[in-house]
Amino acid sequence: MIVGLAPGLRGANRTGRPFTGDYAGDLLYATLLKFGLASGSYKADPDDGMVLKNAMIVNAVRCVPPQNKPTGEEISTCRRFLCATIEANPQVRAFIALGRIGHDSLLSALGRRRAAHPFGHGAEHVLENGTRLFDSFHCSRYNTNTGRLTPAMFEDVIGRAANFVAG
Repeated sequence: MIVGLAPGLRGANRTGRPFTGDYAGDLLYATLLKFGLASGSYKADPDDGMVLKNAMIVNAVRCVPPQNKPTGEEISTCRRFLCATIEANPQVRAFIALGRIGHDSLLSALGRRRAAHPFGHGAEHVLENGTRLFDSFHCSRYNTNTGRLTPAMFEDVIGRAANFVAG
């Protein structure tokens, strides 16, 4: 289960598929395809035939926040949707948090203490029942343009999570 921030104004909010139609989706879906977590071909269109395999994408916040910066109240209000998705998918063995907001919201949804699982790009946290949380900086254009996140850094996190799930 990949936990992002929120639907992008020109991406998921417009297309109806998470990370579709914005730069973050270009990097995310290329990486998922590379590690066998998706099949088909990604063309930034929800009708492109690309399908996730043993993966799902959710967001910490359900609506597009102003300047892509949700308030604490928005994050708290939307957490019930994240909780419901987690509860409906008990088979999930690994979580990938894209950014601190996704990380913190996921830990709160799981009832885990943030201090026991600090966010850090590349960090890996063992959770209950053998599940794991893998942290990555968000795959946004800002993070990649500034060099905070490179494709290789992102592939490392996704690859480790894919290998963990594959057993």
